[in-house]
Amino acid sequence: MIDCELPTEGRNPRTLDVDTLPTMEVLRLINSEDATVPMVVASVLPEVARLVDLAVVSLRAGGRVHYFGAGTSGRLAVIDAAELPPTFGIWGRVVAHHAGGPGALSQAISDVEDDAELGTRDARDVQPGDIAIGIAASGRTPYVVGALRASAAVGARTALISCNPHTPYGDEVEVHIGLATGPEVISGSTRMKAGTATKLVLNSFSTTLMIRMGRTYSNLMISVNALNAKLRARLVRILTEATGMDARTCENALAEAGGNTRVALVSLLGEVPAARATLVLEETDGGVREALQRLRSA
Repeated sequence: MIDCELPTEGRNPRTLDVDTLPTMEVLRLINSEDATVPMVVASVLPEVARLVDLAVVSLRAGGRVHYFGAGTSGRLAVIDAAELPPTFGIWGRVVAHHAGGPGALSQAISDVEDDAELGTRDARDVQPGDIAIGIAASGRTPYVVGALRASAAVGARTALISCNPHTPYGDEVEVHIGLATGPEVISGSTRMKAGTATKLVLNSFSTTLMIRMGRTYSNLMISVNALNAKLRARLVRILTEATGMDARTCENALAEAGGNTRVALVSLLGEVPAARATLVLEETDGGVREALQRLRSA
């Protein structure tokens, strides 16, 4: 009975006859439901912005961001955390904890999400000042609740991303991003609209966080290092776009920077040797614009 009170568990009146429709009509129904998700995400952007700002403070102070989730929510969190290092060059600062561990990523293990103690144990690496973000479509998954309570107990900041805007657990965290995605095309299949909304929020949160941390320059990826010929060619193109300089100059700067794109960019725009660019980037925690400002004001 309790499950019927969850928004994602209700029956969708628009899809009651979905199993009687031809293929194209089923697809149209799914697509029309999916089309509502961006508007739902737009309505919670103030909460997402608040969470980004908290995370910026935490990361700049040496803290970390922790995701906690189970099932689809946990898998989406793992994907988001895994894609940040190769895209933004930030390692070990945003970490995902999935109920059941790696084995539950490819094979569903249903009972682990009900284990609040497991969530508490998985939160043992959370430190004061870190950010702990629970991801749960229902807004009440015991594993997630256990992890968030344990994180709060040690002095971490806490947030919840759910598709249940009225979950009582939203009152226990500093930021609740409650997504009103409503009933799914197939009742309870939260890998659909709920999963899509969660993915959009995670993408928006982590990408904005990386931008605020100076891990991009303009809209360019400048935290990727030249580990092979293909990447070197791509990074030379990025440097030419960012500086307006010719490819040979950018290629030489990248080589002198040891393949570090940010060092090469600061060296070129700041007109300093790679060694000086490296030092000033260390002083600004890798922020290119801040590094350039320091060079210009020196």
